[in-house]
Amino acid sequence: MKRFSFSLITLAVALSSWAWSQKGHDVTAYIAEKHLTPATAAAVDSILDGMSMVYWANWLDNASHTPEYAYTKTWHYKNVNEGVRYEEMGVNPAGDVVTGIKSRMEVLMNPKSTAEERNLAMKILVHLVGDMHQPMHMGHATDLGGNRTKVKFFGRDTNLHSVWDSNIVESGHKWGYSDWQEQIDRVSPAEEESLIDGTVDDWAKETVYIAASVYNNTPAGTNLMYNEVAQWTPVVEKQLLRGGLRLAHVLNMIFDADYAASHSWPYTPAL
Repeated sequence: MKRFSFSLITLAVALSSWAWSQKGHDVTAYIAEKHLTPATAAAVDSILDGMSMVYWANWLDNASHTPEYAYTKTWHYKNVNEGVRYEEMGVNPAGDVVTGIKSRMEVLMNPKSTAEERNLAMKILVHLVGDMHQPMHMGHATDLGGNRTKVKFFGRDTNLHSVWDSNIVESGHKWGYSDWQEQIDRVSPAEEESLIDGTVDDWAKETVYIAASVYNNTPAGTNLMYNEVAQWTPVVEKQLLRGGLRLAHVLNMIFDADYAASHSWPYTPAL
């Protein structure tokens, strides 16, 4: 029994190092669902066989640990070290969250993609857009995106990555994912257009900038408590909203020609 319990704890720690908590990914996916055009919603529903994006939002965190999808292990993040410009950071040959998003967009945009390929690309894309907006997923390679930066959360030993994956999300508001959407998804049409403006790389660089602020304000040994939860919860809210709106924007660009005609592409592959 002790060995079994230890295995469960080890698995939980491994999974917690990957992404926003389950709540964060659910919120991102649900916000996106609320902003799909009818044409896009129909396409997504068909590709996912009637299941929602929320249903699949956390699937990749588990799948990446299986032999079949082990190739996606490095797709959850893109490390950018301190003092290195985003454009200068070497590309991981195994892929990263930015190349993962772009390549899944290519699959969904390619008319030659099979139904199976589209289904898998959609499930991965939903997750990765969320990951790209978690600051520590654009953190430093030198500390494995905050995993080696030891801090405390209300006196409990943890690390900076875990704090951003779940602790601040869950401590900021005790809401379900639909409550999160209802409370933070309230921007005007003009504000929404501003938030979805730019390219995938622009969005990634924005998160790198936020990550730098997190590092500067949270040195190793920091004991994060009420003040820090109050300080960073608005950032979490903004990042979840950005992720959801941008995921919807990407999908609307791909599946709704009328929408695409009035917006700029965040990434245009040479298919």
